[in-house]
Amino acid sequence: MVDVSRVQKELTECNRDREVSGVSIALHDGANISHLTGTIAGPADSPYEGGTFTIDIRLPGGYPFEPPKMQFVTKVWHPNISSQNGAICLDILKDQWSPALTLKTALLSLQALLSSPAPDDPQDAVVAQQYLRDYPTFAATARYWTEAFAKSASTGMEEKVQKLVEMGFPEELVRSTLKSVDGDENMALEKLCSV
Repeated sequence: MVDVSRVQKELTECNRDREVSGVSIALHDGANISHLTGTIAGPADSPYEGGTFTIDIRLPGGYPFEPPKMQFVTKVWHPNISSQNGAICLDILKDQWSPALTLKTALLSLQALLSSPAPDDPQDAVVAQQYLRDYPTFAATARYWTEAFAKSASTGMEEKVQKLVEMGFPEELVRSTLKSVDGDENMALEKLCSV
């Protein structure tokens, strides 16, 4: 059974300084504490700068003694992240996990991974080869994917969140509802009004 009080505390802690850290977490569907959505700002001075990356987070019953299952929802061109399904190769999400770590530290580690790929331990061999053999093409492709997949959705998303929050809905609920309807503002408003 997931430690609900710990997870609630972690959510509060993570979202407290999201403007500084560049990471945040919300309930995926507004109710289930074991299914969350993380958001990471692309690190400065990287091909991912300016992008907002969404991470699907599932907490196993043994959390925090078992690592969270994390997967990129936003498509990303990176040696340690599958360009096909968003699977992540990061030791702390596998055998190096410790209950002392938190969801925030895991998201910050993913953000650091975006800055410092480990092409010698790849999740996506094609991307890793490109990174090692033709870095300029890798960087251009990563920037293109960031523009195409991590910026377009997030640009209008913040405006939609702001509009719905101004209508009196709680921000966390607004974000999770918008995500559940792929950013469709009208469908989100309908869902929010029917709650």
